[in-house]
Amino acid sequence: MTSPFRPLVRLLTGDLLDFDPKLFLEPPGEPAVAGPGSVSWQVFGNPVALAVGGIAAVLLELGEPRVRAGVWDHSSFRSDPGERIRRTGLGALITAFAGTSRFAAYADRVNGIHAQVRGETPEGQPYRADQPELLRWVQATAAFCFVESYAALVRPLSPRESDAFYAEAAAGARYYRVADAPASQAEMGRYLAGMRVALSPSPVIAEFLSIMRERPVLPPALRWLQPVLVRGAIERVPPAFREQLGIAGEQGLSAGERRLLRLAAAAAERIRLPNDPRSLAEQRLSRRPPSASLAGAAPPRS
Repeated sequence: MTSPFRPLVRLLTGDLLDFDPKLFLEPPGEPAVAGPGSVSWQVFGNPVALAVGGIAAVLLELGEPRVRAGVWDHSSFRSDPGERIRRTGLGALITAFAGTSRFAAYADRVNGIHAQVRGETPEGQPYRADQPELLRWVQATAAFCFVESYAALVRPLSPRESDAFYAEAAAGARYYRVADAPASQAEMGRYLAGMRVALSPSPVIAEFLSIMRERPVLPPALRWLQPVLVRGAIERVPPAFREQLGIAGEQGLSAGERRLLRLAAAAAERIRLPNDPRSLAEQRLSRRPPSASLAGAAPPRS
């Protein structure tokens, strides 16, 4: 029997992102930063949890005034949110599933873009997108929101699994020149607690939520899902941070919507499509490399 969620899973794992399969199929045999048995492959392999977590991560990112100015003044979120979301989603999947040489090349391009982004906040505070503390905040919010969304929508993770996920995320973060990413659940908790007072509300956050609810990001037949994903993302932002960002009054999920997202996430765990990045990565790993010495790209030094 065909799952009613299959079109949604197909859209979120491949059709929406529109990538070349070779990105995950080549080079033959080359490992990713984390392997098929990792917690990262579980989390990043669920497109519903990724969609909710990605929106939640941006909410937290935009709370930091310098990150907020950099994102809003130097990206296409306002002019073409669909394309910006697609690029961000594909980047997350490259980080998890691409061979290390492909991932390293992608990270180098991102680092080059960050090196050119600089400006001032409306309050006059200068920033550069490649400042270590800003890179750390963006990486940490993504890791935290992805794993929290998976735990809420798919299954709870044990403390050991959460620690493993953060350690895997920290290894990938080094390619983006983040040398001190939180590498355990305890480290993440301490880091977030210390960052909360640095965050502030802004009309930009309300504008972002409006864009994600109303602008055409998903195809017409699935556009009704956008506000549901947004409400799910709001719930993944811890209550104290919602207060800090001025979104404590934003509506969360209804009981029916929460059940819908959990059913969709559960279906995504069962449905495996031949062209989704995780399946392509598994195919890459099953193929013999041209040289027995192939080991992928070495991780950057901290």
